Amino acid sequence: MDAFADLLAANAAYAAHFALGDLDAPPRRHLAVVTCMDCRIDPLAILGLEPGDAHILRNAGARVTPDVLRSLVKSVLQLGVSQVVVMAHSDCGAAKIVLADLRARVLDATGNDPVDVEFHLIADPDATLRLDVETLCDHPYLPAGVDVLGLYYDVTSGVAAPVVTAVIG
Repeated sequence: MDAFADLLAANAAYAAHFALGDLDAPPRRHLAVVTCMDCRIDPLAILGLEPGDAHILRNAGARVTPDVLRSLVKSVLQLGVSQVVVMAHSDCGAAKIVLADLRARVLDATGNDPVDVEFHLIADPDATLRLDVETLCDHPYLPAGVDVLGLYYDVTSGVAAPVVTAVIG
């Protein structure tokens, strides 16, 4: 537990002045953002948002995976989301990894070969972002009329540039 003492102390300080307990689960801006887990990305700050404005879904590579799609179905159909941003970024680790090397690291560390794991690596960032937006738009459980924006965020300049827009349906 000592390894996390600083985090628990920080939470105690946060909770002592917590003022967001009245936020509703549906996002005020009817927005969901799919982005990478990279610690250099602060999606609220990048997009000028505040807590309560958007659902934020994060994974390695900002990929539109089956779990992201599952979450977006709930966001859209249960919680009123009508806009989705997929925000990839420069210098992404998912674009640098060689699958064989990653599998070897897992095997060395655990004794298990992750042959059945889809790591959703990125060979071409632009094409991958376009494919992920297309995957989202083609999902059979997302209704027509949801606006989708594919952004590419530059981690060195802070600029998020539009790459592709679409409307489901």
